[in-house]
Formats: sequence, structure tokens, C-alpha cells
Amino acid sequence: MKFIKMQGLGNDYLYIFGEVPENAPELSVRLSDRHFGAGSDGMIYITKSADADFGMRIFNADGSEAKMCGNGIRCVGKYVYDKGYTDKTRLRIETASGIRTLELHTAGGKVDRVTVDMGRILVSDDLALTAEGGDVVCTPVNVGNHHAVVFTEDAENTPLTTLGPALEHHPAFPGGVNVEFVTLFSQNALRMRVWERGSGVTMACGTGACASAAAAVKKGYCSPDSPISVALDGGVLEITVDENGFAAMTGPAEFVYEGEWIDDEI
Repeated sequence: MKFIKMQGLGNDYLYIFGEVPENAPELSVRLSDRHFGAGSDGMIYITKSADADFGMRIFNADGSEAKMCGNGIRCVGKYVYDKGYTDKTRLRIETASGIRTLELHTAGGKVDRVTVDMGRILVSDDLALTAEGGDVVCTPVNVGNHHAVVFTEDAENTPLTTLGPALEHHPAFPGGVNVEFVTLFSQNALRMRVWERGSGVTMACGTGACASAAAAVKKGYCSPDSPISVALDGGVLEITVDENGFAAMTGPAEFVYEGEWIDDEI
């Protein structure tokens, strides 16, 4: 089974062009392992679509299926363009949370950055929860997948590996949730760290950056219709959220290596 490892700001996945096998969850667990597999945050299959240019399905490192991945969809755009599956620079990609439109930005005939129309982001009222023996206030956000945004004075030193999983599996979020810890740097600059549902600590989360920016706009921390810089562990994404909650995300996408998984059980 041939695959390509790609990353967007360090959020890395193994990409396969073709149909999704029945044992995709098992494969994602095995191949994502950073000691006994190829090492990744999960696997993404690029498929045919009857309603869009291409489809994508996302499996987390624990085998669970995700509805949407902002960093992952940017890499899908680079994959299909750079590998010659399309010559379009405007693409429609079908995901489990709906069709997303990509604008591919090229340099030297290759894609280096991608802008994703993330659609309308729904920001709910704050929730006051008890987790890890303390009180936590979070903002639930729906970006096609579910997020809990926690604004804090120090995202750098937040208890990411304890409070993150406690909120991911909190009864308030029956299906699990991605958790972002966010600090406001300035009017339109945020620092964000993330605990992703099914993957744990990752270096970046595109939908999480959009969720954080949308929550910050709703709370008046950031301005609508202006680029918001979101600094993640793996780099910076630029997010714009308008007054009605519609968001666009721009960031890089890069190849890491091509590989082949050889196993008699596959």
C-alpha cells in the first residue's frame, strides 16, 4: 500500500489516493504509531466524489473517523494538483461535514499555500464545567466538527495533557470534542495549543484555529473581516471571520516523503 506523508504546520497525516478499505480504522492505528508505524496524526483517503472534484475521509490515530480537518484539506489540495490529478486552482472537496472550496496558491508550478472556505462557524454560549478537580469555562464551537475553546492567560503552560483529555471525554460532549487553549496576544493575534479528539496533542489544528478565531470575534477580542493571526506549535495560520460567522483559513501544505507499507495482513 503506497502512501504519501504530508503536513500542514506539523499536523501530519498519511495520504492515500483511492477507495477506503473496510479496515481503514485498524490501518490508521497501526500506521500512525510513531514507533512501530510510519508515524502520523492519522490517515486521509482522497476519493472520487459525485458532487465535488474530490472527496476526503479522515481517520484519527486512534482509528476514529473525523468529519473535517483544516490542515488535512489543505494538503489534499496540494496532493491532487502537484500529482497531476487536476489543473484547477479552485477545487471543491467533499467532506463528512459538507463540501469545502479551496483556492490553491502556486509558486513555480507547485502549491505552497491554500485558502479554505470554512463555511459558517457556529459559536455557542459559554459552558461552566468541572474537570480535573477545578472549574473551567469553555466556549463550544461547531466548525463541521466540535470544539471547546478555553481562553486562558497562559496557553503556553496550560495543563494540556491532563485537562485536554478530561474535556475531550467530558459528559457535556457525548461524542468527544477537540479542545483549544487560547491566549489573546493583541487585537488580532492569538496563541493556541490544542488537544485533538482521537489524536491527543498535535502541533496544529486548522478547524481549531477557526473555532478559536470565531469565538474571539464573538467575544469582541478580535475584529471581524480582518485577518487574525493564530500562532500554533507548528506555525501560524491566517483566519478571517466575517460578522455573520463565515470563515476563511490560509496556510501552508507540504510533502514530507513517499512510502510503501508492506504487510501480509493487508
